[in-house]
Amino acid sequence: MARAINRLNARKVQTVTEQGRHSDGGGLYLVVDTNGSKRWVFLFKRKGRTSEMGLGGLVRVPLARSRELAAECRSLLARGVDPIAHRRTVRIEQMGVPTFGAFADQFIDDMSPQWANEKHVAQWKMTLTNYASPLRPKALSEIDTNDVVAVLRPIWSKKPETAARLRGRIERVLDAAKVKGYRTGENPARWRGHLDHLLPKRSKLSRGHFAAMPYQAVPAFVARLRESPTIGALALEFSILTAARTSEVLGARWAELDFSEQLWTIPAERMKAKRIHRVPLTSRTLEILRSLASTREDPRSPFVFPGQQRGKPLSNMALLMVLRRMEVEDTTVHGFRSSFRDWCGNETNFPREVAESALAHAVGDATEQAYRRGDALNKRRELMDAWAAYCASTSTGTAGLAA
Repeated sequence: MARAINRLNARKVQTVTEQGRHSDGGGLYLVVDTNGSKRWVFLFKRKGRTSEMGLGGLVRVPLARSRELAAECRSLLARGVDPIAHRRTVRIEQMGVPTFGAFADQFIDDMSPQWANEKHVAQWKMTLTNYASPLRPKALSEIDTNDVVAVLRPIWSKKPETAARLRGRIERVLDAAKVKGYRTGENPARWRGHLDHLLPKRSKLSRGHFAAMPYQAVPAFVARLRESPTIGALALEFSILTAARTSEVLGARWAELDFSEQLWTIPAERMKAKRIHRVPLTSRTLEILRSLASTREDPRSPFVFPGQQRGKPLSNMALLMVLRRMEVEDTTVHGFRSSFRDWCGNETNFPREVAESALAHAVGDATEQAYRRGDALNKRRELMDAWAAYCASTSTGTAGLAA
């Protein structure tokens, strides 16, 4: 009966010249190549797929050592470990090159202080953990174009916005890895002149927008909103009247408010554009703020709209739940900014720059922005008073206000 393992011997290994594989048993083979060179390979089957793992040339790896290596591979397989993946991990550790996952996590930790808010950080973590999961165990130096495309292709058409952001985030992580010396060459996640030849261009993809309520319906909605004096309803109305972003409203602090000047000054670190933004307060927004101040349960809380958890503001879901309880299904909180902008353009004569400034949008190119140092506060105060009056109206007929 033929032996299951150790079929070869030292003499056979040295003298065999027939090209092809020569089995030693247990998955170990001596391969004689066309040029006469000899090398060891380990063949194994895992999850229905046969793989070949090189163990080295005969010159460096004698028969006894090849059997030890094969035994180690069989032991790993018995424990459910892929020997090729295991060897890659060991080599990565020996080289000191981190995996994509470890480096991406550290990159997010390093960059998060300069990002707009915790939601932005959470989005980075989610996409680079869930969607980029196949990249995470790979060494930074090993990631190529095929790896990146394999991650992007499944969601490129189904979730174009998410896919585009994921590609940009992978590109930034790999750029940082190159700066650190963990990679060389071109970035495999680069779009222009690279992935744009492999994936449909963004112009061919549908781009999502925040669902907005038609501005004509806003006054009736605000009237209904005022029937529910909950903190969530008050925060939502405050958001509508100030045309501020959700994160800016929920993160609002009492120290940012100046009642005598009727002004809310949002610091640069809380703004998307990283610039201080001054918001003129209307009589209704001041009324909301004074109401909250008079019923303030925890004087130590810095937040205007505190959440149930001490020291934390109201959650994003709180405003969305207000909409859902009011059975408003086709509108997002952020969409009210679009409602405001549409009203400005269609129903008023206020200049475009004033409306864009009210939304904290940058207007013009870098040179124009450098010369425009003011923020048109007085004009914006007139605009926000007009918007507040419109939102409080019972008829859209009072909406047309000249600037």
